[in-house]
Amino acid sequence: MDTGTHIVMGVALAGLSMADPVVTSNPATMTAVITGVVVGSLIPDIDTVLKLRNNAIYIRHHRGITHSIPAVLIWPILISILLSLLIPGANLFHVWAWTFLAVFLHVFVDIFNAYGTQALRPFSHRWVAIGVINTFDPVIFGLHILAILIWMFGANPVSTMITTYIIIFFYYLLRFAIKSAVKRAVFNTIPDADDVFIAPTMRFFQWRVAASTANYHYVGRAYGRSVNIYDRFERKPMPTTPEIEAAMEDKNIEAFTSFSPIYRWNVSYIDDICEVRLIDLRYRSKGYYPFVAVAHIDSDLNVLNSYTGWIFSEDKLKKKLNFSPNS
Repeated sequence: MDTGTHIVMGVALAGLSMADPVVTSNPATMTAVITGVVVGSLIPDIDTVLKLRNNAIYIRHHRGITHSIPAVLIWPILISILLSLLIPGANLFHVWAWTFLAVFLHVFVDIFNAYGTQALRPFSHRWVAIGVINTFDPVIFGLHILAILIWMFGANPVSTMITTYIIIFFYYLLRFAIKSAVKRAVFNTIPDADDVFIAPTMRFFQWRVAASTANYHYVGRAYGRSVNIYDRFERKPMPTTPEIEAAMEDKNIEAFTSFSPIYRWNVSYIDDICEVRLIDLRYRSKGYYPFVAVAHIDSDLNVLNSYTGWIFSEDKLKKKLNFSPNS
């Protein structure tokens, strides 16, 4: 989920913690628990700082080790110990328990996005991405904001948050049902599809669709049970030339292929420079495919420059690559 949703989830958990008599009877414990659940709701996303290094490292590691099983166990311990030192008199066990719940829920809700997490590490490096909830879901965010406002106006925080999470639980079930209907509609439209990607958008009934058959990639949108195919690309094996092999070993290209399950490729030559471009088909936006990886290889098989990430124009891509055809 996005940072804003994780924050309001932390505040909601703070309200729910009022069900714990140890929290409500001890001001130090209450302060530590409220701080712990808010920090715990955010701490797994500390790996966002990797973006300051480069996109390749960020793509490879975001929602990776910081969302793993060891991290879910370690974060609450570290936060609880730190809070017990900063807030004397706080009950360490109760601070840990509520902080653990916050960290666990952060990782748990992230697996329902299309991006997913490596929540099963170290047992598996597979990305767990159920894809029924958009990274920012206005319904979930709005329900949390409404619950917090009701709490602020004097309602019982425990019953308010319990009611909110019961509603959200049924909302999740509804999203699963809708995705199942969309999947059936995709197979009705493309009966021979062998690889299907379905992801939600911020609009309740709209879903992104990318599917592959033995011969083609299809990209479209689903509106309820209606599937519109916008693009069809021939599915061809990538050539095995020395230039392409050199490009595929580049860190940006490797990061892209480790993350993207459905993409097409394009190889072109600019003077004596070979450009290898991989284009993720899952994120079509206004006729453009913004998530790409590009590498330029010279005649001596050196990688002159490369990039992976979100780009919405060719001019911006050239600036990122610092590349000019005449240079």
